[in-house]
Amino acid sequence: MLLLFDHPLSPYAQKCKIALREKGVPFEARLPAGVGSGAGFERAFLEASPRGEVPALVDGEVRVFDSTIILDYIEERWPDPPLLPKSPADRARSRMIEEAMDTHYEAINWGLGEIHFFRRAQGDVARALTERAAAQTAAWRRWLEAQLGDRVWFDGERFGRADLSVAPYLNGSRGFGLAPEAGSRLGAWLARANERPAVAQTASEAGGFLSGAGGGMGQVAEAVEQGLFKREYRDHRLEWMVRSGGVEVVLEGLARQNIRFTGEFS
Repeated sequence: MLLLFDHPLSPYAQKCKIALREKGVPFEARLPAGVGSGAGFERAFLEASPRGEVPALVDGEVRVFDSTIILDYIEERWPDPPLLPKSPADRARSRMIEEAMDTHYEAINWGLGEIHFFRRAQGDVARALTERAAAQTAAWRRWLEAQLGDRVWFDGERFGRADLSVAPYLNGSRGFGLAPEAGSRLGAWLARANERPAVAQTASEAGGFLSGAGGGMGQVAEAVEQGLFKREYRDHRLEWMVRSGGVEVVLEGLARQNIRFTGEFS
């Protein structure tokens, strides 16, 4: 069976699961051993993802990493029903929305997680970073409203690539109290998206993982504090933290050796 190395809270992995479910493709989702440690990954995972990041797809002898490339592979491997629009212009627009969410928007939610789940900052620094994140999220919601316009879906009359690329991030924002405004077009769109079985199941898995952790999130925060669990600071995440006023968070993380960067290929 198709194997997707996954983390339920990863919006990148969520995109891929929604796409597979929309197309009715059966798959096994598996959390790879060693996630968060920066080392000790299981061999099968590293063979699929040399940089040690989820998601990674294993389809027989085929290995694919990076969520955008995985989505392209899924679309070409299982073309029906299509998740990309027909025209080149509409396809480009869909991919640009995906890119914006994967880089700019993801970093905001990730930064909020660093503050509220992993206690990277407290007091005035935490408040300032949270306020910046809220303002930035509001700005991106306005951009998304403009992109949606009067469409039923971001991709037009049919749920597609842009829609499945936005839903995980807006659902993530809701967890930090930053849901779209009631009565907004974007709020109505999110409600429609969350009614789709593929989106609902994927969101439920994320919520179940978070609630199932219970005090486990506190334990992870303690592991971060001790340098036993390392959070990955990819390029856009590092930029967000520094640009938003959290340079001391980065410096402290480096000193405590509880942040990591993408590993070197070996």
